[in-house]
Parts: sequence; structure tokens; C-alpha cells
Amino acid sequence: MDDAVKAIAKNKDAKVLAAIAGAASAAGTSSIVVAEVTTVSTVAAPGLLGFLGFTTTATAVSTVALPVAGVVAAGGLLTFGAYKAYKAITK
Repeated sequence: MDDAVKAIAKNKDAKVLAAIAGAASAAGTSSIVVAEVTTVSTVAAPGLLGFLGFTTTATAVSTVALPVAGVVAAGGLLTFGAYKAYKAITK
């Protein structure tokens, strides 16, 4: 085994980061719906009425979704960072 690979295998931080990456990849490609955003816009009316300057409203609903793998990875990295900060402060 290469010396660099052995050094990484002995590094506890590298093992934790690998575990976080593994958990994120195991979470798969599904997503979590966080919110639905409704947008109301004023647009020209169709046909002759629009030509004459009349308007109407158009409503569009957008779904905001986050990938589960990203949520798991972000949570793991934030927790690991907080742990490392706590260890550094209490030294």
C-alpha cells in the first residue's frame, strides 16, 4: 500500500469524512419538498382585450426541493465542524 494511502487510513478525520460521504451517498437521489412558492403576475389579457391594454393575473406555483443526500452531507459536515471547534476551544 502507498504511504499516502496508509497515512489517510490512520487519520481519524479522514475516516469521519468518509463515513459522512458514505451516509450521504446511501441517502440516494430522492428529495425533500421544503416549500411551495406561489407567484402572481399581471400580464396582458389574451386576444383583442390585451391589444386594447386590458390585463389579467397569472398564477404560477413553484416547488422548492432539496436533495436528501445534500441535507445528510451538510448536517454531517456541520456537526463534525462543531465537534472540532468544541475540541479546539476546550483544549
